[in-house]
Amino acid sequence: MKYLTTSDIQQILQERVQNDPFKTLKDLPQPDSFKDIKKASARIAQAIRDDETINIIGDYDVDGVVSTAIMVEFFNALGVEVNYIIPNRFTHGYGLSPKILDDIYDGLIITVDNGISAFEAADICTARGLDLIITDHHTVGEQLPKAYAIINPKQEDCSFPFKDICGAQVAWYLCAMVKKELNVEFNLMSLFDILALAVVADIMPMKSLNAAMVKKGLKELEKSQRPALVVLRERFAFKTINEEDIGFKIAPLINCAGRMEEATIALEFLLSFDTFEAGESLEYLVELNERRKLEQLNIFEEAKNQVDITDDVIVVSSPNWNEGIIGIVASKLSEKYKKPAFVFSITKDIAKGSSRSVDIHLYDLISKCSEVLIGFGGHKGAAGMSLQENQLLIFKEMLNNQIKLIKNSTTSQNINYHFGNLNISHINYNLYNMIDSFRPFGLENEMPLFLFTKVQVLDIKKMGKNKEFTKLIVSNGIQNIEVVIFVDFDNVNISDQISFLATVGKNKFRGEVKYNLMFKELL
Repeated sequence: MKYLTTSDIQQILQERVQNDPFKTLKDLPQPDSFKDIKKASARIAQAIRDDETINIIGDYDVDGVVSTAIMVEFFNALGVEVNYIIPNRFTHGYGLSPKILDDIYDGLIITVDNGISAFEAADICTARGLDLIITDHHTVGEQLPKAYAIINPKQEDCSFPFKDICGAQVAWYLCAMVKKELNVEFNLMSLFDILALAVVADIMPMKSLNAAMVKKGLKELEKSQRPALVVLRERFAFKTINEEDIGFKIAPLINCAGRMEEATIALEFLLSFDTFEAGESLEYLVELNERRKLEQLNIFEEAKNQVDITDDVIVVSSPNWNEGIIGIVASKLSEKYKKPAFVFSITKDIAKGSSRSVDIHLYDLISKCSEVLIGFGGHKGAAGMSLQENQLLIFKEMLNNQIKLIKNSTTSQNINYHFGNLNISHINYNLYNMIDSFRPFGLENEMPLFLFTKVQVLDIKKMGKNKEFTKLIVSNGIQNIEVVIFVDFDNVNISDQISFLATVGKNKFRGEVKYNLMFKELL
């Protein structure tokens, strides 16, 4: 059997990025390539000069919280106080909603990471004579809300060259344009520490513009004197920070505030004035996150009992599920069953749902079934929707029918493309560091995936506070290695000979470094 060498792997990784149009920050496209951005920045400059009230409307996920933090910090640095509101998902619903406008009767309104589907709220703004600037990155529908300006790279007539950026990046670019409009001093790079959090957490394609920004942001994260990041590094003993640390440790803490209570808790953490204030906020976020994990595990176990494995799409629902957590459960179900997953929380006959997928464009899929929906929005890998509870079975049937059409019309591709066979005995410092030098990895630039064939299972251990993870010890007859499995898993027994796909990882415990494998799929 031919095994990959370190040189083979390096060559594949170099070929991935050789045609990237935006390799470094000096290659970044200019802000004026966004549609409406000049119009928006001129209006904002006018509002500042005329001392108008400026209202920032954010969103309750990491991207929305970071987008809001970027705008607030930028305006405050200019000596401009702004009002900011992050909706409560349980009382306001998503984004710029009519309920949010109950408290806004004057001034300029700027949305960040939302607004592209806020038709009713936009009409209310028009009726009240309020100028509305929408900044968003979610998929644009056939119609647009009535607004003074809309900055969204996914608009067909927007010439910004990279369409798949997150809401915080759009907000950052607007700040850059306002800076130019006002001709003021402000270090835009000072925002890259938190900007990186949003790009990674919102699962943007990790290439080109995004990779360049995250690479810079990760360096800033490691040395940032922002009080929130100082206490984060101390709390989790971060010496270095990579995109996996954001995805698995930092982002869940910021997200859990909006999932369990109020996203404003996370925003105030990021905007903390000193480490004492930041430390107290962080401890509360850690507590909320532990509660979230337990509730998530309970919902996941209940959801599995509803799954019909013969369906092409998973659709599960309950009136007892926290709508702030169903998105994570959808992600876990999609990962476990390798299918798109839709999870609904039902309140007063209305089903609010979150969906996740890795191989189907969710927004496109949902739009083909939208006739039964009250509303929906999102992008390729994640989307939200609402409908009458009595329409759930019809919606499920429509989704399954659409998936069958998609499967029949496209050539099936293996999502988990692997580089080739890797020998356990070849996993060492040099290999890991070479792979590490090509970070950041992510969507469309995945961590290198390798095939391991006919290795023997020596031991199986359940890990985690709630035994939700599994660790295998496997051997090729010469060397043993740990295989970490982050999903519900009970498919192998001790002494089984198995083949699987995995990425190479590193574990540091009490000063000792060990290399391990992050399990992806059993073959």
